[in-house]
Amino acid sequence: MGFIATNCYVVGSDSTRRAMVIDPGADSKTILKVLNTDNLSLSLIVVTHSHFDHTGAVKVLKDATGAKFAVGTGADKSSPGAFIKLVAAMSGGSAKIPEPDLFLSDGDSVDIDDLHFKVLFTPGHSPDAISLYGHGILFSGDTLFNAGIGRTDFPGCSYEQLEHSIQTKLYTLPDDTVVYPGHGPATTIGREKRGNPFIR
Repeated sequence: MGFIATNCYVVGSDSTRRAMVIDPGADSKTILKVLNTDNLSLSLIVVTHSHFDHTGAVKVLKDATGAKFAVGTGADKSSPGAFIKLVAAMSGGSAKIPEPDLFLSDGDSVDIDDLHFKVLFTPGHSPDAISLYGHGILFSGDTLFNAGIGRTDFPGCSYEQLEHSIQTKLYTLPDDTVVYPGHGPATTIGREKRGNPFIR
């Protein structure tokens, strides 16, 4: 989606036809068309982190469907959503990124009826970064890519944090876990453990 080619994922229940959208960075019309074509009702929008290329279509989707909007709390649980508010202000005002309805912390569960995903707090590329793990699948956002990792030269980034997140949260998952990243093709945890050149 968009000029940075962010991966957006539509995850729906076969039994209830309810769905969540992960990282709607742009192209809201395309996302709404997919939901309509697959007869899915959008109940939740989740962003793995609050950079603009992952949040660009949130407002339109939320306004069109009434879905709730969820973000990671970040490290400061006393002030959840602080980073997303900063990003909103930097991008020209909070209207571009709606106020979140839900704040997700490490260990929380994101449930779409019979689908259940565990929230993993994975800061490094962004201080509010989360990944979602369930059903043998990991949505890693910009934490882990196929043979790559997220950038750490933005404000609030840290290579040391990112490396720690990957080693202690993601590389502990089963090797056959399929990784769907924020950009680029899918991979597996085992493949990245064996060959990702950026993580020792």
